[in-house]
Amino acid sequence: MPIDFHDPRNRQTYTTREADPTWSAFIRANVNVTHKRVADVGCGGGIYTKALSQLGASHVVGVDFSEEMLTAAANHCNDIPRVTFHKGEAYQTGLPANEVDIVLERALIHHLNNLSACFQEAYRILKRGGVLIVQDRTLEDSLLPGDEHHIRGYFFERFPELKEMEVSRRQGSGQVQHALEAAGFRLVHTARLWETRRVYRNLLELKEDLLQRTGRSILHELRNTELQELVSFITSKLETARFPIIEKDAWTIWFATK
Repeated sequence: MPIDFHDPRNRQTYTTREADPTWSAFIRANVNVTHKRVADVGCGGGIYTKALSQLGASHVVGVDFSEEMLTAAANHCNDIPRVTFHKGEAYQTGLPANEVDIVLERALIHHLNNLSACFQEAYRILKRGGVLIVQDRTLEDSLLPGDEHHIRGYFFERFPELKEMEVSRRQGSGQVQHALEAAGFRLVHTARLWETRRVYRNLLELKEDLLQRTGRSILHELRNTELQELVSFITSKLETARFPIIEKDAWTIWFATK
């Protein structure tokens, strides 16, 4: 069944890592975050809320619809200055209009049914000239074959039914662009990023990460026995791999201005 973001058992699933320097360097190269007010909409466990603050933002507000996620995010960022958290939804953040310089929506839109409403809300809270950063996987990103770096590809090789679910929740780049422009944004740039997700020193670390479904909402679609099957399948694929393994995810990132 789908991940329940309100379940206390899932509170820590998005707090177990830090944003990789590859992500921070990419954002720094495309957007000036220094001294800017930023909203991280769909902040989950606050991983990227923290990263945005560390990039020099004057203030970052993390927005999420789950009290459990917000509690975890606050704990994850408890030593980070200039960060606050606010309960709200992508369609209604509850933030004032024309307040922030940058909105980040990372790994958010595949959970939504109405892109236009989401982008309209981002447009409302941004200042004139503000930047919206949308980071998600297109179908092309999601369905790349599995290898020792793209572990995710093995999910669909072992369980093709997961591919059907993935297809149903992913938008093409053109769809995202159309929704951005319909909301009033001007698309400035679209880019592909291979973001390092985690480095595994050995196979045991990878197996534990998979069995805990850490930060992988799609694995919540599998029963425990099926997850065990998947881990065994991936283990067999990587028996001859050289460690450490650097797992990477393919993302598409859209930069748009108000």
